[in-house]
Amino acid sequence: MDEYDYIVVGGGSAGCIVAAELANDPRNRVLLLESGPSAEEHPETLVAAGYKEAFINDAVMGERFSVPQAHAANHRIFAGTGTVMGGSGSVNGMVYTRGAREDYAEWPEGWHWDDNQEDFEAIEKTLRPHQRPATKWTEACIASAEEHGFTRKQDLNDGNMSNVIGYEWMSYEGEDRRSSYVAFIKDAGERANLTVLTGARAHRIVFTAEKRARAVEFEHAGELKRAGATKQITLCAGALETPKLLMLSGVGPGEHLRTFDIPVVADRPSIGVGLHDHPNVPVFFKATNDLDCFYPQLYSFFRTNETSDLPGSQSDTCYVYWPAPSAMRQMVQRMLPPMVTPHALYGPRSRQMVRSMIGGAFKIGAVQRFTDHMFGIIVILGKPKSRGTLRLQSTDVSRQALIDPAYYSHPEDMETMVKGVRIARAIGGSNGLAQWGAKELMPGKRVKSDESIANYVRKNTITTYHFAGTCSMGTSEADPVDPQLRLRGVTGLRVADASTIPWTPVSALNAPSMLIGYRAAKLLRHEAANAL
Repeated sequence: MDEYDYIVVGGGSAGCIVAAELANDPRNRVLLLESGPSAEEHPETLVAAGYKEAFINDAVMGERFSVPQAHAANHRIFAGTGTVMGGSGSVNGMVYTRGAREDYAEWPEGWHWDDNQEDFEAIEKTLRPHQRPATKWTEACIASAEEHGFTRKQDLNDGNMSNVIGYEWMSYEGEDRRSSYVAFIKDAGERANLTVLTGARAHRIVFTAEKRARAVEFEHAGELKRAGATKQITLCAGALETPKLLMLSGVGPGEHLRTFDIPVVADRPSIGVGLHDHPNVPVFFKATNDLDCFYPQLYSFFRTNETSDLPGSQSDTCYVYWPAPSAMRQMVQRMLPPMVTPHALYGPRSRQMVRSMIGGAFKIGAVQRFTDHMFGIIVILGKPKSRGTLRLQSTDVSRQALIDPAYYSHPEDMETMVKGVRIARAIGGSNGLAQWGAKELMPGKRVKSDESIANYVRKNTITTYHFAGTCSMGTSEADPVDPQLRLRGVTGLRVADASTIPWTPVSALNAPSMLIGYRAAKLLRHEAANAL
């Protein structure tokens, strides 16, 4: 068994930072395990314009589906995430948003807005995010939003996200994507004390009789291997994989684990509970002119549901102004195959066949011209109150867990989405966009009543890939993780990814996930210093 001081499981937005920051001390021997391939094997993950092709590359975007969603037309919702060095940060739209001051008031003491600023600034010094330049279409969208109570804002990262619209900070520089892998590992060059293994799927955490995390058992190059950690193991596999790995290792709801004959190391009923996500639904429009924007760079945040008990300044909804020319073909190629293929017949062959047909359709001039004039205002539920679960369906590590985000199980969530659709369609039909001749395509003029809009939302909901909460941190002994990111019930094990987020920020989770990874490394360094 190879020995290291620290083992980090998961080379995503958080894991790359944990491993890189620990390796800055040459005395630390650090092992980073990533189940997916290297980013260099898939160059589209390293360039800014490659995000759309990465989205349909099954080698870097893992396919998972939720269980049928009772409040979303019983659909199985696509729940894929990045499976490559850099994780979802290598395949996403590159948005880097810290979140709102109010968001962090819901996190434990020590994680509030003011507590996090120094860490965010340190991350950004290395990451170097940028805003994309304005275009005629984005400026028209801002003018339309201003007609409906939104205020233009220059910086969406100062903590004030109350009824604002502006250009997002994005993780790119020039033509290059700057994921946490690029910024913290690739740019630093090879280090003798940092071992990175790609294609290394963790099978379980090995515990001593005293419930100390001692090693990671993983599959690599066709062999089952084991690596030991003398100091600590940190799980950064994400909200859908970290709790699954813990359960396979005997840490989780005891009764559930015993049904699979998994020896229980620590009975922690709250692991896998609290799963939530940002569901979204599009409102599509057709313009008379070609759009001049090719990235999802314009975002707005708004308090859509005034009857909610959220703080008065808390925006509960995000609106993304999405130009179809940026990635319409790729979006349809990713989302349509499982929708049109019976579940029992769906697989790589059927998926590729449907994708090829879609690719052919987009080569038709009329289809491409239609796409060039199309845009969406995507309504994202930023503060969902619905909570679901993640549970094992097998002891086979290659099989996905049972994912149930329970979309709209809390009635307020649907109420907010219905109001959000009304706001989005009003923005699209306002004077600011009149010069573009915008006409609503979906849901369409016939969809008018609250119930008909709710029905549209149920049938057209998709994920925003912001899964969180399955190992949430808190001060109660019932919370799986404490505010120092230590997993309760065992020792030598920390969790540092979006699974620890108790309630998602209204914004994207890439920046908060990086924050958690950066803080984890600080905590580990502090712990090691105190042990001397």
